[in-house]
Amino acid sequence: MYAIVKAGGRQEKVAVGDTVVVDRIDGAAGSTVTFPALLVVDGATVTTDPKVLSGVKVTAEVLDESKGPKIHILRYKSKTGYRRRQGFRSKNTTVKITAINGVK
Repeated sequence: MYAIVKAGGRQEKVAVGDTVVVDRIDGAAGSTVTFPALLVVDGATVTTDPKVLSGVKVTAEVLDESKGPKIHILRYKSKTGYRRRQGFRSKNTTVKITAINGVK
């Protein structure tokens, strides 16, 4: 059984026991969080009905927080002396999926 969940602006395919890196979530290490399910697949049964999925909760345990790789942003225009340099590192949270509840 697996589910597609919405986590931090993206969709992730998760199953019980998976470790997933998502955008930063407020929560200390060891706390539990829930994600809304968008699709649940249990063998040959595929559930996409919003009424049924409103009762499905995917729970996960927060493992730790980390930073993603550094992204270098460079802007340059020739012959004008225009140069801009900027960097960015995303903040991520590692979670472990503990249960998919509410599936009949």
